[in-house]
Amino acid sequence: MREKFVEELEKLKSDVVVMANLSKEMLKESIDAVKKSDIVIAENVIRQRKDIREFDYKIEDDALRLIALYQPVAKDLRFIIATLKMNTYLTRIGIYSKDISRDIKEISMNKDFPRLKSVCIMGDIVLGMLDDAIKSFEKEDLTLIENMWKRDDNVDDMFHSILRECISYMVENPKSISYYTHYMLISRYLERCGDHVCKISEKIHYLITGERISIK
Repeated sequence: MREKFVEELEKLKSDVVVMANLSKEMLKESIDAVKKSDIVIAENVIRQRKDIREFDYKIEDDALRLIALYQPVAKDLRFIIATLKMNTYLTRIGIYSKDISRDIKEISMNKDFPRLKSVCIMGDIVLGMLDDAIKSFEKEDLTLIENMWKRDDNVDDMFHSILRECISYMVENPKSISYYTHYMLISRYLERCGDHVCKISEKIHYLITGERISIK
């Protein structure tokens, strides 16, 4: 019985990693769409929304089944609980990636106003945070996420800077309001993705140590 349970736990972990990498790929492609103003890439991200939703349902069902069948305790139970929460955060990152892609479709149709490179830099930072969180989960290595809060503070600072930059452009030229509103939304989605990565990192710390921490 224990051997079968361990095998199913490993399968659950493997599925979470696959989902995490799908979420990361959606985020990466949405950032690439911003960098290149590429509608084709954006549309591909939007189509993947269905895939991330199906993973969400599968992992949730599998985790609940393991609890019902095996009544796990200690670290095994923490692992399942943590994966359920991580599953939610990864799904949200996928949804925000879809939202970013929808906004870039609007931006790409307008060639009259400057692009904001700072949004791309912000996106790369968030993507790096997510990549390290996934590796930390796979390897159970907390050193990969020990400075996550500092990186998230940097993302927050960039978010506020981008808002100020967008407002400045809007004041200078009211015709640009709609255009830069999309950039403001994209930066907000990226800021929220950073918050979700921090929540994922908190759950990784909990499943490894049993201690609850608050990064945000």
